Amino acid sequence: INNSIGFISLFVNNMQQIFLSLTFLSETNCVDHACVRDEAVHRDARPELRPISNQSRSLDCQICEHITTIKSAPLVRCIQEHEQDFELREQMSGYKRMRRQHQKQLIALENRLKAEMDEHMLRLQKELETHANNTYIELERLAKRHVAQTDKEMKSVAAEERRIQQQIVAQQKRELTGFLENQKKEYRLCKDKIKDEMSEDTCATKEEKQERLSRYKETMQHSQAEEEAHLLAQQRLVYDRSCRALKRRSLIRRHEFEQEQLREELNKKRTQKEMEHAMMIRQDESTQDLEHRQLQMLQKLRVELLRLQHQTELENQEEYNSRRQTELHRKHTLEQRQQPRNLKTLEMQIKKQFQDTCKVQNKQYKALRNHQLEVSNKGDHKTILKNLKEETTYLCPSHFHSAVLLHPR
Repeated sequence: INNSIGFISLFVNNMQQIFLSLTFLSETNCVDHACVRDEAVHRDARPELRPISNQSRSLDCQICEHITTIKSAPLVRCIQEHEQDFELREQMSGYKRMRRQHQKQLIALENRLKAEMDEHMLRLQKELETHANNTYIELERLAKRHVAQTDKEMKSVAAEERRIQQQIVAQQKRELTGFLENQKKEYRLCKDKIKDEMSEDTCATKEEKQERLSRYKETMQHSQAEEEAHLLAQQRLVYDRSCRALKRRSLIRRHEFEQEQLREELNKKRTQKEMEHAMMIRQDESTQDLEHRQLQMLQKLRVELLRLQHQTELENQEEYNSRRQTELHRKHTLEQRQQPRNLKTLEMQIKKQFQDTCKVQNKQYKALRNHQLEVSNKGDHKTILKNLKEETTYLCPSHFHSAVLLHPR
Protein backbone atom coordinates (compact mmCIF):
# COMPACT_ATOMS: atom_id res chain seq x y z
CA ILE A 1 0.00 0.00 0.00
CA ASN A 2 2.82 2.43 0.89
CA ASN A 3 4.54 1.68 -2.45
CA SER A 4 1.28 2.24 -4.32
CA ILE A 5 0.67 5.51 -2.52
CA GLY A 6 4.21 6.67 -3.25
CA PHE A 7 3.88 5.76 -6.92
CA ILE A 8 0.53 7.57 -7.17
CA SER A 9 1.94 10.68 -5.51
CA LEU A 10 4.97 10.65 -7.85
CA PHE A 11 2.67 10.27 -10.85
CA VAL A 12 0.49 13.16 -9.63
CA ASN A 13 3.54 15.38 -9.14
CA ASN A 14 4.79 14.57 -12.67
CA MET A 15 1.41 15.32 -14.15
CA GLN A 16 1.28 18.63 -12.27
CA GLN A 17 4.71 19.56 -13.61
CA ILE A 18 3.64 18.64 -17.14
CA PHE A 19 0.43 20.66 -16.78
CA LEU A 20 2.33 23.68 -15.45
CA SER A 21 4.87 23.37 -18.29
CA LEU A 22 2.11 23.17 -20.89
CA THR A 23 0.33 26.15 -19.32
CA PHE A 24 3.51 28.17 -19.31
CA LEU A 25 4.20 27.11 -22.89
CA SER A 26 0.72 28.20 -24.02
CA GLU A 27 1.11 31.52 -22.21
CA THR A 28 4.52 32.13 -23.77
CA ASN A 29 3.14 31.21 -27.19
CA CYS A 30 0.26 33.67 -26.70
CA VAL A 31 2.66 36.38 -25.62
CA ASP A 32 4.93 35.54 -28.53
CA HIS A 33 2.07 35.71 -31.05
CA ALA A 34 0.88 38.98 -29.52
CA CYS A 35 4.41 40.41 -29.71
CA VAL A 36 4.69 39.30 -33.29
CA ARG A 37 1.36 40.90 -34.17
CA ASP A 38 2.31 44.10 -32.39
CA GLU A 39 5.67 44.02 -34.11
CA ALA A 40 4.03 43.54 -37.51
CA VAL A 41 1.51 46.35 -36.90
CA HIS A 42 3.73 48.72 -34.97
CA ARG A 43 7.21 47.84 -36.16
CA ASP A 44 8.59 51.35 -35.68
CA ALA A 45 6.67 52.10 -32.50
CA ARG A 46 7.80 49.07 -30.36
CA PRO A 47 11.12 47.70 -31.52
CA GLU A 48 11.98 46.50 -28.00
CA LEU A 49 9.66 43.43 -28.27
CA ARG A 50 12.03 41.49 -30.61
CA PRO A 51 14.50 40.28 -27.98
CA ILE A 52 11.61 39.20 -25.73
CA SER A 53 10.30 37.03 -28.58
CA ASN A 54 13.74 35.37 -29.06
CA GLN A 55 14.00 34.68 -25.34
CA SER A 56 10.55 33.14 -25.29
CA ARG A 57 11.46 30.93 -28.25
CA SER A 58 14.61 29.66 -26.46
CA LEU A 59 12.56 28.98 -23.31
CA ASP A 60 9.96 27.20 -25.44
CA CYS A 61 12.68 24.96 -26.94
CA GLN A 62 14.07 24.14 -23.48
CA ILE A 63 10.60 23.24 -22.18
CA CYS A 64 9.93 21.08 -25.25
CA GLU A 65 13.25 19.29 -24.76
CA HIS A 66 12.43 18.77 -21.10
CA ILE A 67 9.01 17.40 -21.99
CA THR A 68 10.39 15.05 -24.69
CA THR A 69 12.82 13.47 -22.18
CA ILE A 70 9.94 12.17 -20.07
CA LYS A 71 9.75 8.56 -21.27
CA SER A 72 8.89 5.30 -19.62
CA ALA A 73 11.67 3.02 -18.36
CA PRO A 74 10.92 0.14 -20.82
CA LEU A 75 10.92 2.58 -23.72
CA VAL A 76 14.23 4.06 -22.59
CA ARG A 77 15.66 0.56 -22.17
CA CYS A 78 14.43 -0.46 -25.62
CA ILE A 79 15.91 2.70 -27.15
CA GLN A 80 19.23 2.06 -25.45
CA GLU A 81 19.33 -1.56 -26.60
CA HIS A 82 18.45 -0.45 -30.12
CA GLU A 83 21.20 2.17 -30.04
CA GLN A 84 23.70 -0.39 -28.73
CA ASP A 85 22.72 -2.86 -31.46
CA PHE A 86 23.00 -0.07 -34.03
CA GLU A 87 26.43 0.93 -32.71
CA LEU A 88 27.54 -2.70 -32.77
CA ARG A 89 26.35 -3.10 -36.35
CA GLU A 90 28.06 0.14 -37.31
CA GLN A 91 31.23 -1.03 -35.60
CA MET A 92 31.16 -4.40 -37.41
CA SER A 93 30.44 -2.70 -40.74
CA GLY A 94 33.31 -0.31 -39.99
CA TYR A 95 35.56 -3.33 -39.38
CA LYS A 96 34.42 -4.85 -42.66
CA ARG A 97 35.02 -1.59 -44.54
CA MET A 98 38.43 -1.22 -42.93
CA ARG A 99 39.40 -4.80 -43.81
CA ARG A 100 38.19 -4.35 -47.39
CA GLN A 101 40.15 -1.11 -47.66
CA HIS A 102 43.25 -2.80 -46.21
CA GLN A 103 42.82 -5.69 -48.63
CA LYS A 104 42.52 -3.26 -51.54
CA GLN A 105 45.69 -1.49 -50.42
CA LEU A 106 47.56 -4.80 -50.16
CA ILE A 107 46.32 -5.94 -53.58
CA ALA A 108 47.25 -2.58 -55.15
CA LEU A 109 50.73 -2.74 -53.61
CA GLU A 110 51.20 -6.37 -54.72
CA ASN A 111 50.12 -5.49 -58.28
CA ARG A 112 52.47 -2.51 -58.35
CA LEU A 113 55.36 -4.60 -57.02
CA LYS A 114 54.57 -7.38 -59.50
CA ALA A 115 54.59 -4.88 -62.39
CA GLU A 116 57.90 -3.51 -61.12
CA MET A 117 59.35 -7.03 -60.91
CA ASP A 118 58.09 -7.87 -64.42
CA GLU A 119 59.65 -4.69 -65.77
CA HIS A 120 62.90 -5.51 -63.97
CA MET A 121 62.98 -9.07 -65.37
CA LEU A 122 62.20 -7.78 -68.87
CA ARG A 123 65.04 -5.29 -68.63
CA LEU A 124 67.44 -8.05 -67.47
CA GLN A 125 66.26 -10.33 -70.28
CA LYS A 126 66.87 -7.58 -72.83
CA GLU A 127 70.33 -7.02 -71.38
CA LEU A 128 71.15 -10.73 -71.68
CA GLU A 129 69.82 -10.85 -75.24
CA THR A 130 71.89 -7.78 -76.16
CA HIS A 131 75.01 -9.40 -74.67
CA ALA A 132 74.30 -12.66 -76.52
CA ASN A 133 73.80 -10.78 -79.82
CA ASN A 134 77.03 -8.85 -79.32
CA THR A 135 78.85 -12.09 -78.53
CA TYR A 136 77.45 -13.75 -81.66
CA ILE A 137 78.46 -10.76 -83.80
CA GLU A 138 82.00 -10.75 -82.37
CA LEU A 139 82.36 -14.50 -82.91
CA GLU A 140 81.10 -14.18 -86.48
CA ARG A 141 83.56 -11.36 -87.10
CA LEU A 142 86.36 -13.46 -85.58
CA ALA A 143 85.37 -16.49 -87.70
CA LYS A 144 85.40 -14.36 -90.86
CA ARG A 145 88.81 -12.96 -89.94
CA HIS A 146 90.10 -16.47 -89.30
CA VAL A 147 88.78 -17.66 -92.67
CA ALA A 148 90.45 -14.72 -94.39
CA GLN A 149 93.73 -15.36 -92.56
CA THR A 150 93.52 -19.08 -93.39
CA ASP A 151 92.95 -18.36 -97.10
CA LYS A 152 95.80 -15.91 -97.11
CA GLU A 153 98.08 -18.36 -95.32
CA MET A 154 97.11 -21.19 -97.66
CA LYS A 155 97.79 -19.00 -100.68
CA SER A 156 101.17 -17.99 -99.32
CA VAL A 157 102.05 -21.63 -98.53
CA ALA A 158 100.95 -22.76 -101.99
CA ALA A 159 102.97 -19.98 -103.62
CA GLU A 160 106.02 -20.92 -101.55
CA GLU A 161 105.59 -24.59 -102.49
CA ARG A 162 105.36 -23.72 -106.17
CA ARG A 163 108.44 -21.49 -105.90
CA ILE A 164 110.44 -24.20 -104.15
CA GLN A 165 109.25 -26.83 -106.60
CA GLN A 166 110.22 -24.58 -109.50
CA GLN A 167 113.60 -24.06 -107.95
CA ILE A 168 114.09 -27.82 -107.51
CA VAL A 169 112.96 -28.49 -111.08
CA ALA A 170 115.29 -25.81 -112.44
CA GLN A 171 118.20 -27.14 -110.43
CA GLN A 172 117.50 -30.69 -111.59
CA LYS A 173 117.33 -29.44 -115.18
CA ARG A 174 120.68 -27.78 -114.76
CA GLU A 175 122.11 -30.94 -113.26
CA LEU A 176 120.69 -33.06 -116.08
CA THR A 177 122.04 -30.64 -118.68
CA GLY A 178 125.50 -30.71 -117.09
CA PHE A 179 125.36 -34.48 -116.80
CA LEU A 180 124.43 -34.83 -120.48
CA GLU A 181 127.21 -32.46 -121.52
CA ASN A 182 129.69 -34.42 -119.45
CA GLN A 183 128.47 -37.63 -121.04
CA LYS A 184 128.92 -36.10 -124.51
CA LYS A 185 132.40 -34.95 -123.67
CA GLU A 186 133.28 -38.34 -122.22
CA TYR A 187 131.74 -40.04 -125.23
CA ARG A 188 133.81 -37.93 -127.63
CA LEU A 189 136.96 -38.54 -125.62
CA CYS A 190 136.37 -42.26 -125.51
CA LYS A 191 135.52 -42.26 -129.19
CA ASP A 192 138.70 -40.38 -130.04
CA LYS A 193 140.72 -42.70 -127.82
CA ILE A 194 139.26 -45.76 -129.54
CA LYS A 195 139.97 -44.28 -132.93
CA ASP A 196 143.57 -43.67 -131.95
CA GLU A 197 143.89 -47.23 -130.70
CA MET A 198 142.36 -48.55 -133.87
CA SER A 199 144.60 -46.42 -136.04
CA GLU A 200 147.64 -47.83 -134.22
CA ASP A 201 146.41 -51.39 -134.70
CA THR A 202 147.38 -52.29 -138.25
CA CYS A 203 146.55 -55.93 -138.01
CA ALA A 204 142.78 -55.49 -137.84
CA THR A 205 140.77 -55.02 -140.95
CA LYS A 206 138.51 -52.10 -141.61
CA GLU A 207 135.40 -54.14 -141.03
CA GLU A 208 136.66 -55.38 -137.68
CA LYS A 209 137.50 -51.85 -136.68
CA GLN A 210 134.06 -50.67 -137.77
CA GLU A 211 132.37 -53.48 -135.83
CA ARG A 212 134.51 -52.86 -132.78
CA LEU A 213 133.68 -49.13 -132.94
CA SER A 214 129.99 -49.76 -133.28
CA ARG A 215 130.01 -52.21 -130.37
CA TYR A 216 131.88 -49.70 -128.22
CA LYS A 217 129.35 -46.99 -129.19
CA GLU A 218 126.48 -49.22 -128.15
CA THR A 219 128.17 -50.04 -124.87
CA MET A 220 128.83 -46.36 -124.16
CA GLN A 221 125.30 -45.34 -125.11
CA HIS A 222 123.83 -48.09 -122.96
CA SER A 223 125.95 -47.12 -119.98
CA GLN A 224 125.15 -43.44 -120.47
CA ALA A 225 121.44 -44.22 -120.75
CA GLU A 226 121.60 -46.24 -117.52
CA GLU A 227 123.43 -43.41 -115.78
CA GLU A 228 120.89 -40.90 -117.10
CA ALA A 229 118.00 -43.10 -115.92
CA HIS A 230 119.67 -43.47 -112.55
CA LEU A 231 120.10 -39.70 -112.36
CA LEU A 232 116.49 -39.11 -113.34
CA ALA A 233 115.32 -41.63 -110.70
CA GLN A 234 117.44 -39.92 -108.07
CA GLN A 235 116.07 -36.54 -109.13
CA ARG A 236 112.50 -37.88 -108.99
CA LEU A 237 113.18 -39.29 -105.53
CA VAL A 238 114.69 -36.02 -104.38
CA TYR A 239 111.76 -34.11 -105.87
CA ASP A 240 109.25 -36.36 -104.14
CA ARG A 241 111.07 -36.06 -100.83
CA SER A 242 111.25 -32.32 -101.19
CA CYS A 243 107.53 -32.17 -102.01
CA ARG A 244 106.68 -34.36 -99.03
CA ALA A 245 108.88 -32.20 -96.78
CA LEU A 246 107.19 -29.08 -98.10
CA LYS A 247 103.76 -30.66 -97.59
CA ARG A 248 104.69 -31.70 -94.05
CA ARG A 249 105.95 -28.21 -93.22
CA SER A 250 102.84 -26.61 -94.72
CA LEU A 251 100.56 -29.00 -92.78
CA ILE A 252 102.43 -28.36 -89.54
CA ARG A 253 102.25 -24.64 -90.15
CA ARG A 254 98.57 -24.87 -90.98
CA HIS A 255 97.94 -26.97 -87.90
CA GLU A 256 99.78 -24.45 -85.72
CA PHE A 257 97.86 -21.62 -87.35
CA GLU A 258 94.54 -23.41 -86.78
CA GLN A 259 95.54 -24.16 -83.19
CA GLU A 260 96.31 -20.51 -82.65
CA GLN A 261 92.99 -19.49 -84.17
CA LEU A 262 91.13 -22.08 -82.11
CA ARG A 263 92.93 -20.89 -78.97
CA GLU A 264 91.99 -17.31 -79.79
CA GLU A 265 88.36 -18.32 -80.36
CA LEU A 266 88.23 -20.29 -77.12
CA ASN A 267 89.75 -17.38 -75.22
CA LYS A 268 87.17 -15.09 -76.75
CA LYS A 269 84.34 -17.46 -75.83
CA ARG A 270 85.71 -17.86 -72.31
CA THR A 271 85.90 -14.08 -71.92
CA GLN A 272 82.32 -13.72 -73.18
CA LYS A 273 81.11 -16.50 -70.84
CA GLU A 274 82.88 -14.89 -67.89
CA MET A 275 81.26 -11.56 -68.74
CA GLU A 276 77.86 -13.26 -69.08
CA HIS A 277 78.37 -15.07 -65.78
CA ALA A 278 79.32 -11.83 -64.02
CA MET A 279 76.30 -10.12 -65.60
CA MET A 280 73.99 -12.91 -64.43
CA ILE A 281 75.44 -12.74 -60.91
CA ARG A 282 74.91 -8.98 -60.87
CA GLN A 283 71.37 -9.41 -62.17
CA ASP A 284 70.63 -12.08 -59.56
CA GLU A 285 71.93 -9.80 -56.80
CA SER A 286 69.84 -6.90 -58.09
CA THR A 287 66.78 -9.19 -58.29
CA GLN A 288 67.36 -10.38 -54.73
CA ASP A 289 67.73 -6.79 -53.54
CA LEU A 290 64.51 -5.82 -55.32
CA GLU A 291 62.64 -8.82 -53.87
CA HIS A 292 63.97 -8.04 -50.40
CA ARG A 293 62.95 -4.39 -50.72
CA GLN A 294 59.49 -5.34 -52.02
CA LEU A 295 59.00 -7.86 -49.20
CA GLN A 296 60.03 -5.21 -46.69
CA MET A 297 57.53 -2.75 -48.17
CA LEU A 298 54.77 -5.38 -48.17
CA GLN A 299 55.56 -6.46 -44.63
CA LYS A 300 55.75 -2.83 -43.47
CA LEU A 301 52.32 -2.13 -44.99
CA ARG A 302 50.85 -5.26 -43.42
CA VAL A 303 52.28 -4.35 -40.00
CA GLU A 304 50.97 -0.80 -40.34
CA LEU A 305 47.49 -2.00 -41.36
CA LEU A 306 47.51 -4.55 -38.55
CA ARG A 307 48.56 -1.83 -36.11
CA LEU A 308 45.73 0.41 -37.33
CA GLN A 309 43.26 -2.45 -37.00
CA HIS A 310 44.48 -3.27 -33.48
CA GLN A 311 44.41 0.42 -32.55
CA THR A 312 40.83 0.71 -33.80
CA GLU A 313 39.80 -2.43 -31.95
CA LEU A 314 41.55 -1.18 -28.81
CA GLU A 315 39.81 2.19 -29.02
CA ASN A 316 36.44 0.49 -29.57
CA GLN A 317 37.12 -1.87 -26.67
CA GLU A 318 38.12 1.03 -24.42
CA GLU A 319 34.99 2.91 -25.48
CA TYR A 320 32.89 -0.18 -24.77
CA ASN A 321 34.59 -0.63 -21.40
CA SER A 322 34.01 3.01 -20.48
CA ARG A 323 30.37 2.74 -21.59
CA ARG A 324 29.92 -0.44 -19.58
CA GLN A 325 31.56 1.18 -16.56
CA THR A 326 29.23 4.14 -16.90
CA GLU A 327 26.23 1.83 -17.20
CA LEU A 328 27.36 -0.20 -14.19
CA HIS A 329 27.98 2.97 -12.22
CA ARG A 330 24.50 4.22 -13.15
CA LYS A 331 23.03 0.84 -12.29
CA HIS A 332 24.80 0.76 -8.93
CA THR A 333 23.68 4.33 -8.18
CA LEU A 334 20.12 3.40 -9.08
CA GLU A 335 20.31 0.31 -6.90
CA GLN A 336 21.67 2.36 -4.03
CA ARG A 337 18.84 4.84 -4.46
CA GLN A 338 16.28 2.03 -4.60
CA GLN A 339 17.80 0.14 -1.68
CA PRO A 340 15.33 1.42 1.01
CA ARG A 341 12.34 0.50 -1.17
CA ASN A 342 13.84 -2.94 -1.74
CA LEU A 343 14.39 -3.36 1.98
CA LYS A 344 10.75 -2.53 2.68
CA THR A 345 9.66 -5.02 0.05
CA LEU A 346 11.94 -7.64 1.57
CA GLU A 347 10.56 -6.90 5.04
CA MET A 348 7.00 -7.34 3.77
CA GLN A 349 7.94 -10.65 2.14
CA ILE A 350 9.55 -11.91 5.35
CA LYS A 351 6.52 -10.85 7.39
CA LYS A 352 4.23 -12.67 5.01
CA GLN A 353 6.39 -15.78 5.13
CA PHE A 354 6.40 -15.61 8.95
CA GLN A 355 2.63 -15.26 9.12
CA ASP A 356 2.16 -18.18 6.74
CA THR A 357 4.52 -20.27 8.85
CA CYS A 358 2.67 -19.35 11.99
CA LYS A 359 -0.62 -20.33 10.42
CA VAL A 360 0.80 -23.68 9.35
CA GLN A 361 2.22 -24.32 12.81
CA ASN A 362 -1.10 -23.39 14.43
CA LYS A 363 -2.91 -25.82 12.17
CA GLN A 364 -0.35 -28.53 12.95
CA TYR A 365 -0.67 -27.74 16.69
CA LYS A 366 -4.47 -28.00 16.55
CA ALA A 367 -4.30 -31.25 14.63
CA LEU A 368 -1.77 -32.70 17.10
CA ARG A 369 -3.87 -31.51 20.06
CA ASN A 370 -7.08 -33.02 18.66
CA HIS A 371 -5.28 -36.27 17.89
CA GLN A 372 -3.83 -36.58 21.40
CA LEU A 373 -7.16 -35.65 22.98
CA GLU A 374 -8.97 -38.28 20.93
CA VAL A 375 -6.43 -40.94 21.79
CA SER A 376 -6.02 -40.18 25.56
CA ASN A 377 -8.53 -40.35 28.37
CA LYS A 378 -10.57 -37.37 29.49
CA GLY A 379 -8.82 -37.23 32.83
CA ASP A 380 -5.45 -36.63 31.15
CA HIS A 381 -6.64 -33.82 28.87
CA LYS A 382 -5.56 -31.01 31.18
CA THR A 383 -2.09 -32.44 31.63
CA ILE A 384 -1.69 -32.92 27.90
CA LEU A 385 -2.79 -29.38 27.10
CA LYS A 386 -0.44 -27.95 29.71
CA ASN A 387 2.50 -29.91 28.30
CA LEU A 388 1.71 -28.79 24.76
CA LYS A 389 1.55 -25.14 25.82
CA GLU A 390 4.92 -25.42 27.53
CA GLU A 391 6.58 -27.06 24.55
CA THR A 392 5.12 -24.66 21.98
CA THR A 393 6.73 -21.23 21.48
CA TYR A 394 5.45 -18.41 19.34
CA LEU A 395 7.41 -15.58 17.85
CA CYS A 396 5.65 -12.30 18.31
CA PRO A 397 5.38 -9.89 15.29
CA SER A 398 7.15 -7.22 17.34
CA HIS A 399 10.02 -9.64 17.92
CA PHE A 400 10.09 -10.39 14.20
CA HIS A 401 10.11 -6.65 13.39
CA SER A 402 13.04 -6.07 15.76
CA ALA A 403 14.92 -9.03 14.25
CA VAL A 404 14.44 -7.63 10.74
CA LEU A 405 15.68 -4.23 11.80
CA LEU A 406 18.77 -5.74 13.43
CA HIS A 407 19.53 -7.97 10.37
CA PRO A 408 18.11 -6.24 7.26
CA ARG A 409 19.90 -8.48 4.80
